[in-house]
Amino acid sequence: MAAIKVGIVGGTGYTGVELLRLLVRHPQVELSVITSRSEAGKGVSELYPNLRGHVDLAFAEPDLETLAQCDLVFFATPNGIAMQQTPALLERGVRVIDLAADFRIKDLDVWSKWYGMEHACPEQVAEAVYGLPEVYREQIRDARLVANPGCYPTAAQLGFLPLLEQGLINRRRLVADCKSGVSGAGRGASVPMLMCEASESFKAYGVAGHRHLPEIKQGLAEAAGFPVGLTFVPHLTPMIRGIHATLYGVLKDPSDNLQQIYEERYADEPFVDVMPAGSLPETRSVKGANHCRIAVYRPQDDDTVVVLSVIDNLVKGAAGQAVQNMNIMFGLEETAGLELVGLLP
Repeated sequence: MAAIKVGIVGGTGYTGVELLRLLVRHPQVELSVITSRSEAGKGVSELYPNLRGHVDLAFAEPDLETLAQCDLVFFATPNGIAMQQTPALLERGVRVIDLAADFRIKDLDVWSKWYGMEHACPEQVAEAVYGLPEVYREQIRDARLVANPGCYPTAAQLGFLPLLEQGLINRRRLVADCKSGVSGAGRGASVPMLMCEASESFKAYGVAGHRHLPEIKQGLAEAAGFPVGLTFVPHLTPMIRGIHATLYGVLKDPSDNLQQIYEERYADEPFVDVMPAGSLPETRSVKGANHCRIAVYRPQDDDTVVVLSVIDNLVKGAAGQAVQNMNIMFGLEETAGLELVGLLP
């Protein structure tokens, strides 16, 4: 098979450089263009010296004619950018994976409420496939446009899915208590993300409502077959990478063998690791890797189930999952370029 010609729009952010880190070692990818309006003309390795010797390209201005020569374009851009350019790329036969939120939420009124803008291409929202392979693998195979899931939604959905798919919990009483490293806020300068502000501290945010809430609820409702009730509270932790989702539900039948249910659900999933009973998954165990590690508990043998789900927000929560989706779309081994071991310490 010929190499897949790939373009990246928005290559200067954390998800952009993570895409580059993964793609430069991918055996069947040819990097064709990496765009950045702010850094156009600068060598990629000048901005990211870890890529020296791996990427010889310079950042370029976004140009439709150049991007149209690609087989696939990744958008690692702020919300609202991909929807402006995707229709023209699809018309030219280019497949698209958007790592932002432009195509994740099917209800456009809900999307506009949470993202504060009108959608530019509603027809493509209807066409887009949600890129959670553990649920939508078959649809992703034939997709022209994939909406790569958010980081919190990936950790939360993978944790809750087995319980909702089998109707084992009260779908109206779900709680997702999630913690993320500061890289989840992006690379832009921001006072709350300064070391003196974020270090030695821990805080909740978005308690009244967070943009990922409707995305999580949409996915969980699909799994349950009905709308769900979800309380989602994100927190900022003083670490660079990682998400830890602690998920709570009320069991209908506390006698269910939850460990077996989880192991069977994810037995054939290359990037979901259901850990042995009694395990406590750590974010550091998935740092730099495309894995979600899960443990399930029923404390005090009561009717409350607690699921622990950890991912690297930049890998399984963003760039790694995008590469996983690319592999599926082009009929490659799903693990190609993603056989990564977590970084310790």
